[in-house]
Amino acid sequence: MLIRNGSVLLPDGTLAESDLLLDGDRIGAVVPRGAAGEGAAQGADGQVVDASGCVVAPGLIDLHCHAAMGHDFSRGTEQDIQAMADFELSQGVTAFCPTSMTFPEDVLARSMRAAAAHANERGARVVGVNMEGPFISYERRGAQNPDYIQRPDAALVERLQQEAGGLIRLVDVAPEVPGALELISQVTPDIRVSLAHTACTYEQAQAAFDAGARELTHIYNAMPPFAHRAPGPIGAAFDDGRVSVELIADGIHVHPSVVRATFALFDAGRVILISDSMEATGLADGSYELGGQRVLVRGRRATLEDGTIAGSVTSLLGCVRCCVREMGIPVADALVAATASPARALGISEERGLLAPGRVADVVVLDQGMGLVHIVQAGRLVL
Repeated sequence: MLIRNGSVLLPDGTLAESDLLLDGDRIGAVVPRGAAGEGAAQGADGQVVDASGCVVAPGLIDLHCHAAMGHDFSRGTEQDIQAMADFELSQGVTAFCPTSMTFPEDVLARSMRAAAAHANERGARVVGVNMEGPFISYERRGAQNPDYIQRPDAALVERLQQEAGGLIRLVDVAPEVPGALELISQVTPDIRVSLAHTACTYEQAQAAFDAGARELTHIYNAMPPFAHRAPGPIGAAFDDGRVSVELIADGIHVHPSVVRATFALFDAGRVILISDSMEATGLADGSYELGGQRVLVRGRRATLEDGTIAGSVTSLLGCVRCCVREMGIPVADALVAATASPARALGISEERGLLAPGRVADVVVLDQGMGLVHIVQAGRLVL
């Protein structure tokens, strides 16, 4: 397949007027516009996609999404995972990590078994599992269910990893909780640890990063603010170049000015756009559930009955669109944060997240307003 006349997101994070050659289910080459020639598309199917006036980027990667279309990963069924996968692909997400909530071990184990059994035959590919909770701070629990919070337990992570068939890629922890540093040192580097739902100080976050943690979960949310005398985990993450930060840019969780500041502080290579989607994503306003708690959805806002923000109802592509249209983030930066950055965090950048030879041919073609024009998955045109 030849995708020609587009503005292609290059591996260095810049956009260039180029043609993209696909070789079966892999990226073949990125060449200057017109250099491929008319005969270059001949091969398996000889398809030519005209991307004139459009941006050509890798398929998006959502490493933090709980649910969509009325289906929730925490219910632990194949139907829930497949419904999420189908929705994600329809939104230009070609790979994702279904994400758990704070629940008891039996509920978490059921979800992990479902992920391990998922066939990955249709929809966005499950490339890992993100385990958000139960090792969090009661004080900063947000919309996590307080009934099931527990102390960090590396043995529990190992049992769940066995149930998941090795799919757990991310585990969240509040580093100030007793046992947190021990867990971090025991599970890394095999599993990436992210600081989340935490009341930690700058020094406690710094100790966690030194122990092996490498990420902040949904920065600014469920953690102390970035204050000039008490910079907290955000300041510690800024000071440590090894650390990336997840960002929910849905126009609800973080003010546009702070989104712009975050890209300036960390640059696109350390910002990971996430959806943090809950089951109302893709559906109408109404009453839903997250983590066993009732959630009310009105427009783009989802809250518990006490007003606490409870996940997002915006897809990852919706967050990219919000960044570009409403927040003034450059197109290339927003796309890097939704492709290369999550791929690097998950350890899959040799396979996904870049339009470079040999990578899986997952591609999205977007108009200037970040609307979907085409989706290519593993070299096959699906939209």
